[in-house]
Amino acid sequence: MAARASLTRRVTFSAAHRYRRPEWDDARNEATFGACARPNWHGHTYVCDVTVAGPVDPRTGFAADLGALDAALRTRVVEALDHRNLVLDVPAFAEGKLIPTSENLAWWIAREVQAALGDTPRVVRVRLAEEPGLWAEVEPG
Repeated sequence: MAARASLTRRVTFSAAHRYRRPEWDDARNEATFGACARPNWHGHTYVCDVTVAGPVDPRTGFAADLGALDAALRTRVVEALDHRNLVLDVPAFAEGKLIPTSENLAWWIAREVQAALGDTPRVVRVRLAEEPGLWAEVEPG
């Protein structure tokens, strides 16, 4: 059996958002989502760690092509999300679609990066922190 390893790369991006379900009135949205539902948006500087894993190539010693991972993170994460309003600028998070929570955003990032990388390596974890003491982790496997 070939040796397996994982590799993690960290990127940062800044984005604005708010949490809101359009079928709910403002009072219910604020009761559910608190200050995150307020109409004038709020933002974070997110720290995103993406971990990929795969077999170690005996010729190169690599479990992943770092250049391909960096390109995927640059185009699918940083360029797509940095200095954006997630609700207004990213179709997956448009009003009435996914609420741009850290959990949903981490799943979205995992899918986007995996789509850019193909089948190998596999995205095995995304850790997305919206502040130093709060983060979400997903493990798409």
